Amino acid sequence: MRDTCRSRVLESALALALVERRGSGHVDARDRMVRYLERHRSSGGLMDAAVAAAALGRGGHPSPHQALEGVVSCVPDFARTRKRALVHAIFTMLGVANACDDGDSRAFDASALHPWAAVQAVAVKAILAAGKAPVARDDVSLLVSTQFLETVWEGNLFIHLSVLHALVDVPGMESIVDNGLRTAFMHQREDGGLPFVTDTDTWCTVVAGLALCSAGAPPEALHRIAGHLVRVQHANGGWSYTDRAQLSDTDCTTVAVEFLHQLDADAYRDPIRRAVDALIAVRGADGGFPTYGSGTPSEACMTAAAINALSTQGRHPHVIQAALRFLADRQMPDGSFPPGWSGSRLHTLFRAYLATRPHHRRSPLAVHGMSSRIAGLVRITQNADGGFGQQKDAPSDAISTAYALIILAGQPGPAPAARAARYLLTQQRSDGGIVSVPDMLGPRPFPYHVPLLTDAFALLALGHLTRRIRPSSVMRGRRHSSTEPSTTAGDPVAPPCRAPLRQTETTSSSTPTSPAHRVPSNSGIPSPRPGKA
Repeated sequence: MRDTCRSRVLESALALALVERRGSGHVDARDRMVRYLERHRSSGGLMDAAVAAAALGRGGHPSPHQALEGVVSCVPDFARTRKRALVHAIFTMLGVANACDDGDSRAFDASALHPWAAVQAVAVKAILAAGKAPVARDDVSLLVSTQFLETVWEGNLFIHLSVLHALVDVPGMESIVDNGLRTAFMHQREDGGLPFVTDTDTWCTVVAGLALCSAGAPPEALHRIAGHLVRVQHANGGWSYTDRAQLSDTDCTTVAVEFLHQLDADAYRDPIRRAVDALIAVRGADGGFPTYGSGTPSEACMTAAAINALSTQGRHPHVIQAALRFLADRQMPDGSFPPGWSGSRLHTLFRAYLATRPHHRRSPLAVHGMSSRIAGLVRITQNADGGFGQQKDAPSDAISTAYALIILAGQPGPAPAARAARYLLTQQRSDGGIVSVPDMLGPRPFPYHVPLLTDAFALLALGHLTRRIRPSSVMRGRRHSSTEPSTTAGDPVAPPCRAPLRQTETTSSSTPTSPAHRVPSNSGIPSPRPGKA
């Protein structure tokens, strides 16, 4: 499932600044970037406005300091020191910040970071030290190791451009920087801008696959999707956001487990088992789960995602209960959670809400209270138009409303869900797609936009809703049950796409309703086999 990651001001500005520093070449690409930045100077938030103004040499408001404070206030506590240094480095790359603005050595400690963050930290250190000291030989070696002809390391253009800025003044690196610029411009979009990443194809595939599963898509199409996922599964059992990357992440791995389990738990038994082992391997000592790699900080959103995936398996009850306790401990008094990888607080809320549902009878009161606070927060934050915004008092947008609708579909009163669905349908275009704001974040808290993800989450939410409504004239010719939504798959929950699952401790609260969707042996769909990294 492929869609283009749209252009972003941040990468476009960094590329423009790098072209200006090199002083020659890429004239057409440069002119197109300038026009892109001119058009988008006022289309984003404080950071985009400040970055575009700096890249275009306009100065004025907002100031880099204003942008800095806005960024730091929107990231998890454990990342704030690094993000402060990162923002200083961004404005240093754009030529409008003093390189000695940030000297906190904790921002450059890469010992406990996953590979992407480690490379970024080293690049930031080199950028902020420019003119004061030469870049250490080991740091140069690490940065150069990410540069390949016509290949963006791990598919991440932001890190790619940061590395080039760190190397641009290092003697002997001229050809490396020029080749890196040419590689970056291979991904320049039609509008003249550059995106955050080359693609998010695997993340799109797992989310869209689960959404299509919930909507009753043809089994042949679903098994084609599953066959692709099996082929790109990493050697360690996980998945990354793109098949261009080697670092697997909890987000993609958990949703892949849910999709494969819902589609055919028997046929995909081996990929599921390997993925579950990969999740258990990164579990933190605190009971939570990180986004990347063992030993990195546990996060609420990823912990909820892991609970949802593990809950499909009927195994690891002690792991799940410890994760639920971690999640309950991270909930804030208003019912929300610390920032995750979405610009909408409702993303973590819907995953956490679903994570609690199969375990009510075995969980402590704190877990019951967590679920109630989530439902209460959602009920009181619905906007007058029926939709939901990314944060408190924000205007409604489609993807936040889809997240909220997943929660509301599990509530006894139908009116809030009906109002949310009505708003969501007003955002649908004639071609079926859903219009919404950028939602995913990377690096946090900078939003990027892949429209297919809005379509997928909206479809998923409507799948939840249709599990709650009785047959009507809208569903002529199909058989539907009015049973409660399935709680066997947490993130996102979807009704089974195949024969009813065997009853286990995680499925005992659900009533299987879907007919069998078995693929005949002569269907031409490849049999599942372990993929390669």
